[in-house]
Amino acid sequence: MSTELTMLALSAGLTFVLAFPPVVALMMTKGLVFAAGNRDEPYTLPVWGERAGRAYRNMLENFPVFVALVVVVHLSGATNEATALGATLFLWARVAHAVIYIVGIRYLRTAAFGVSIVGLAMIAMQMF
Repeated sequence: MSTELTMLALSAGLTFVLAFPPVVALMMTKGLVFAAGNRDEPYTLPVWGERAGRAYRNMLENFPVFVALVVVVHLSGATNEATALGATLFLWARVAHAVIYIVGIRYLRTAAFGVSIVGLAMIAMQMF
């Protein structure tokens, strides 16, 4: 499997894993019965749980772009060292972004996000 497809598969795994910290925060705060219910009552999470939810949603917003770029370069045969590096940068920057976001380091989170965007741009530039 190509580096790009490997990074795509790992990014899908990361997206899946990021769904769980907000649920853990909810169970820790409101209990398993509430978390397993319909959650009709408003609730708040601890700050780290709220950040974890935002990190997950941010990944959900960026993952489709990554999928599209990797699929296009793979199917068109445009993969090369730059696309492999871009895909690798995207994955590891997204891992860093999630951890940094949940921990709450402000400016470093933005830098990690920026690196992931550079990774996307590196892949996209190879299509032209």
